[in-house]
Amino acid sequence: MSLVISPPVAELLRKAAGGRDVEEFLLSLIAERLDPSERVDVYLALYEKYLREAESLYEKGNLAQAGEKYWGAVTALLNAIAEKRGMPHYSQRDYAVIIERLYQETKDKELLVGFRLAEGLHANFYHNFMGKESFELHREAVLGLVERLKRLLG
Repeated sequence: MSLVISPPVAELLRKAAGGRDVEEFLLSLIAERLDPSERVDVYLALYEKYLREAESLYEKGNLAQAGEKYWGAVTALLNAIAEKRGMPHYSQRDYAVIIERLYQETKDKELLVGFRLAEGLHANFYHNFMGKESFELHREAVLGLVERLKRLLG
């Protein structure tokens, strides 16, 4: 289903979103009214959306944008895990705390490594410093991370 929004309303939504993706912003507003299990479903839908977009942008060679979408996929999964565990998940610090807790529980060092490389892709979105070979290494680690996070989510 496609929603048609008038230009003035669309502009207000863009301003309210504060630079975030408008769809993501609207989903976050809706999620506030849902119970935790429904919020988990919203975050999983966002994860799937971001991963599809990341792969499409990667195929087109738009590495900076693709990296940010990979970061979005990771954070969406971390949001889902945090919802299930009743943990805060509103900042990059919160994500680091979640990863640290998961590492302490599993002793899976690839969680830490994958998360730090995901942060690198996020930074690359803003500064565009990464070459294709480096991006490939980061991408592989992040794809491994999302598989680990999905397993931990259950």
